Amino acid sequence: MPFREINSKMVEATVVPGQKMYSQRGAMLAYRGEVSFTPNIQGGQGGVMSMIGRRVAGEATALMTVEGSGTVMFGHGGHHIQVINLSGDTLYVEADRLLAFDGTLQQGTMFMGSQGGVMGMVRGQVTGQGLFTTTLKGHGAVAVMAHGGVIELPIAPGRDVHVDPQAYVAHHGDVRNKLSTALGWRDMVGRGSGEAFQLELSGNGAVYVQASEEKL
Repeated sequence: MPFREINSKMVEATVVPGQKMYSQRGAMLAYRGEVSFTPNIQGGQGGVMSMIGRRVAGEATALMTVEGSGTVMFGHGGHHIQVINLSGDTLYVEADRLLAFDGTLQQGTMFMGSQGGVMGMVRGQVTGQGLFTTTLKGHGAVAVMAHGGVIELPIAPGRDVHVDPQAYVAHHGDVRNKLSTALGWRDMVGRGSGEAFQLELSGNGAVYVQASEEKL
Protein backbone atom coordinates (compact mmCIF):
# COMPACT_ATOMS: atom_id res chain seq x y z
CA MET A 1 0.00 0.00 0.00
CA PRO A 2 2.14 2.90 -1.23
CA PHE A 3 1.92 6.38 0.25
CA ARG A 4 1.54 9.47 -1.89
CA GLU A 5 3.41 12.46 -0.52
CA ILE A 6 1.12 15.50 -0.46
CA ASN A 7 3.83 17.72 0.98
CA SER A 8 6.72 17.28 3.41
CA LYS A 9 4.33 16.92 6.36
CA MET A 10 1.36 15.02 4.90
CA VAL A 11 0.93 11.71 3.08
CA GLU A 12 -2.08 9.99 1.56
CA ALA A 13 -2.72 6.23 1.52
CA THR A 14 -5.23 4.24 -0.49
CA VAL A 15 -7.17 1.72 1.60
CA VAL A 16 -8.64 -1.25 -0.24
CA PRO A 17 -11.00 -3.98 1.00
CA GLY A 18 -9.25 -6.96 2.55
CA GLN A 19 -6.03 -5.11 3.34
CA LYS A 20 -5.20 -3.52 6.68
CA MET A 21 -2.84 -0.78 7.59
CA TYR A 22 -1.79 0.62 10.95
CA SER A 23 -1.34 4.21 12.04
CA GLN A 24 -0.43 6.07 15.17
CA ARG A 25 -3.49 7.25 17.05
CA GLY A 26 -4.26 10.86 16.23
CA ALA A 27 -2.42 10.69 12.89
CA MET A 28 -5.54 10.70 10.68
CA LEU A 29 -6.14 14.19 9.26
CA ALA A 30 -8.93 13.49 6.77
CA TYR A 31 -10.35 10.67 4.69
CA ARG A 32 -12.68 9.88 1.81
CA GLY A 33 -14.82 6.78 1.38
CA GLU A 34 -15.90 4.06 3.76
CA VAL A 35 -12.94 3.73 6.12
CA SER A 36 -12.94 2.51 9.73
CA PHE A 37 -10.43 3.24 12.49
CA THR A 38 -10.32 0.90 15.48
CA PRO A 39 -7.89 0.69 18.43
CA ASN A 40 -5.32 -2.05 17.92
CA ILE A 41 -4.69 -4.17 21.03
CA GLN A 42 -2.70 -6.99 19.44
CA GLY A 43 0.51 -5.12 18.68
CA GLY A 44 0.10 -5.31 14.90
CA GLN A 45 1.46 -8.30 13.00
CA GLY A 46 3.91 -8.98 15.82
CA GLY A 47 1.10 -10.14 18.09
CA VAL A 48 0.72 -9.86 21.82
CA MET A 49 4.34 -10.62 22.70
CA SER A 50 5.52 -7.72 20.57
CA MET A 51 3.15 -5.42 22.41
CA ILE A 52 4.16 -6.82 25.82
CA GLY A 53 7.83 -6.25 25.06
CA ARG A 54 7.24 -2.57 24.45
CA ARG A 55 4.93 -2.17 27.42
CA VAL A 56 7.51 -3.73 29.75
CA ALA A 57 9.94 -1.07 28.55
CA GLY A 58 7.28 1.63 28.86
CA GLU A 59 7.55 2.34 25.15
CA ALA A 60 4.25 1.17 23.71
CA THR A 61 2.81 3.47 21.07
CA ALA A 62 -0.96 3.30 20.59
CA LEU A 63 -1.91 2.12 17.10
CA MET A 64 -5.10 2.23 15.08
CA THR A 65 -6.16 -0.43 12.58
CA VAL A 66 -7.30 1.20 9.34
CA GLU A 67 -9.64 -0.79 7.06
CA GLY A 68 -12.24 -0.26 4.35
CA SER A 69 -12.26 1.43 0.99
CA GLY A 70 -11.07 4.97 0.38
CA THR A 71 -8.14 7.31 0.87
CA VAL A 72 -6.72 8.60 4.15
CA MET A 73 -4.43 11.57 4.78
CA PHE A 74 -1.94 11.24 7.62
CA GLY A 75 0.22 13.71 9.51
CA HIS A 76 1.12 14.37 13.13
CA GLY A 77 2.44 17.31 15.10
CA GLY A 78 3.68 19.13 12.02
CA HIS A 79 6.61 16.69 11.80
CA HIS A 80 8.34 16.00 8.52
CA ILE A 81 7.45 12.63 7.02
CA GLN A 82 9.76 10.20 5.25
CA VAL A 83 8.31 7.29 3.25
CA ILE A 84 10.47 4.16 3.29
CA ASN A 85 9.73 1.27 0.92
CA LEU A 86 10.85 -2.18 2.07
CA SER A 87 11.60 -5.04 -0.32
CA GLY A 88 11.87 -7.97 2.04
CA ASP A 89 14.35 -6.40 4.44
CA THR A 90 13.90 -5.17 8.01
CA LEU A 91 13.45 -1.61 9.20
CA TYR A 92 14.59 -0.68 12.71
CA VAL A 93 12.77 2.39 14.04
CA GLU A 94 11.65 3.83 17.36
CA ALA A 95 7.93 3.16 17.88
CA ASP A 96 7.01 6.80 18.49
CA ARG A 97 8.39 7.75 15.05
CA LEU A 98 5.93 5.50 13.21
CA LEU A 99 3.19 7.44 11.49
CA ALA A 100 1.61 4.66 9.43
CA PHE A 101 2.63 1.41 7.73
CA ASP A 102 1.33 -1.48 5.63
CA GLY A 103 -0.49 -4.19 7.53
CA THR A 104 1.37 -6.80 5.48
CA LEU A 105 4.62 -5.97 7.28
CA GLN A 106 5.58 -8.20 10.18
CA GLN A 107 5.99 -6.14 13.33
CA GLY A 108 8.33 -7.14 16.12
CA THR A 109 10.41 -5.82 19.00
CA MET A 110 14.17 -6.08 19.35
CA PHE A 111 16.17 -5.61 22.53
CA MET A 112 18.92 -3.14 21.67
CA GLY A 113 21.37 -5.01 23.87
CA SER A 114 21.41 -7.78 21.25
CA GLN A 115 23.06 -5.35 18.82
CA GLY A 116 26.33 -4.51 20.48
CA GLY A 117 25.75 -6.01 23.93
CA VAL A 118 26.22 -3.49 26.71
CA MET A 119 26.89 -0.73 24.20
CA GLY A 120 23.41 -1.19 22.84
CA MET A 121 22.02 -0.51 26.29
CA VAL A 122 24.32 2.48 26.70
CA ARG A 123 22.98 3.85 23.42
CA GLY A 124 19.48 3.71 24.85
CA GLN A 125 20.52 5.73 27.85
CA VAL A 126 22.57 8.31 25.93
CA THR A 127 20.09 8.96 23.14
CA GLY A 128 16.98 8.89 25.28
CA GLN A 129 15.67 6.13 23.02
CA GLY A 130 14.59 2.98 24.75
CA LEU A 131 16.25 -0.40 25.12
CA PHE A 132 13.61 -1.86 22.83
CA THR A 133 13.15 -0.79 19.23
CA THR A 134 10.42 -1.70 16.74
CA THR A 135 11.16 -3.82 13.68
CA LEU A 136 9.09 -3.98 10.51
CA LYS A 137 9.91 -6.71 8.00
CA GLY A 138 8.60 -7.65 4.57
CA HIS A 139 7.37 -5.94 1.43
CA GLY A 140 5.52 -2.69 1.94
CA ALA A 141 5.73 0.99 2.81
CA VAL A 142 6.36 2.79 6.10
CA ALA A 143 5.86 6.49 6.86
CA VAL A 144 8.11 7.73 9.67
CA MET A 145 8.30 11.14 11.36
CA ALA A 146 11.31 13.37 11.92
CA HIS A 147 12.33 16.93 12.66
CA GLY A 148 13.56 19.19 9.88
CA GLY A 149 13.55 16.71 7.02
CA VAL A 150 15.44 13.47 6.46
CA ILE A 151 18.38 12.31 4.36
CA GLU A 152 19.11 8.67 3.45
CA LEU A 153 22.76 7.66 3.74
CA PRO A 154 23.87 4.34 2.19
CA ILE A 155 25.95 1.92 4.27
CA ALA A 156 28.34 -0.48 2.54
CA PRO A 157 31.32 -2.65 3.53
CA GLY A 158 34.27 -0.37 4.18
CA ARG A 159 31.98 2.66 4.11
CA ASP A 160 30.68 2.91 7.67
CA VAL A 161 28.49 5.84 8.63
CA HIS A 162 28.84 7.78 11.91
CA VAL A 163 25.70 9.53 13.11
CA ASP A 164 24.92 11.85 16.00
CA PRO A 165 22.65 9.60 18.12
CA GLN A 166 20.13 12.43 18.54
CA ALA A 167 19.83 12.79 14.74
CA TYR A 168 19.26 9.06 14.14
CA VAL A 169 15.79 8.19 12.82
CA ALA A 170 15.90 4.60 11.52
CA HIS A 171 17.94 2.13 9.51
CA HIS A 172 17.33 -0.94 7.38
CA GLY A 173 19.31 -3.79 5.90
CA ASP A 174 22.00 -6.04 7.32
CA VAL A 175 23.46 -3.36 9.57
CA ARG A 176 25.31 -3.48 12.87
CA ASN A 177 25.33 -0.49 15.18
CA LYS A 178 27.48 0.40 18.12
CA LEU A 179 28.15 3.46 20.22
CA SER A 180 31.63 4.91 19.86
CA THR A 181 33.29 7.73 21.70
CA ALA A 182 34.92 10.75 20.12
CA LEU A 183 36.32 12.22 23.30
CA GLY A 184 39.24 14.57 22.70
CA TRP A 185 41.17 17.10 24.72
CA ARG A 186 38.70 19.85 23.84
CA ASP A 187 35.91 17.83 25.43
CA MET A 188 38.06 17.19 28.47
CA VAL A 189 38.58 20.92 29.06
CA GLY A 190 35.01 21.87 28.18
CA ARG A 191 35.68 23.41 24.77
CA GLY A 192 34.24 20.69 22.59
CA SER A 193 30.91 20.58 20.80
CA GLY A 194 29.51 18.15 23.35
CA GLU A 195 29.07 15.43 20.70
CA ALA A 196 31.33 12.97 22.50
CA PHE A 197 29.27 9.96 21.39
CA GLN A 198 28.64 8.74 17.85
CA LEU A 199 26.49 5.93 16.52
CA GLU A 200 28.62 3.85 14.18
CA LEU A 201 26.72 1.79 11.57
CA SER A 202 28.38 -0.82 9.37
CA GLY A 203 27.31 -3.54 6.93
CA ASN A 204 24.87 -3.26 4.03
CA GLY A 205 21.83 -1.00 4.07
CA ALA A 206 20.94 2.60 4.77
CA VAL A 207 20.42 4.94 7.70
CA TYR A 208 17.97 7.84 7.87
CA VAL A 209 19.18 11.00 9.57
CA GLN A 210 17.06 14.00 10.53
CA ALA A 211 18.22 17.61 10.20
CA SER A 212 17.82 18.22 13.93
CA GLU A 213 18.89 16.90 17.32
CA GLU A 214 15.41 17.42 18.73
CA LYS A 215 13.33 14.51 19.97
CA LEU A 216 9.75 13.97 18.84
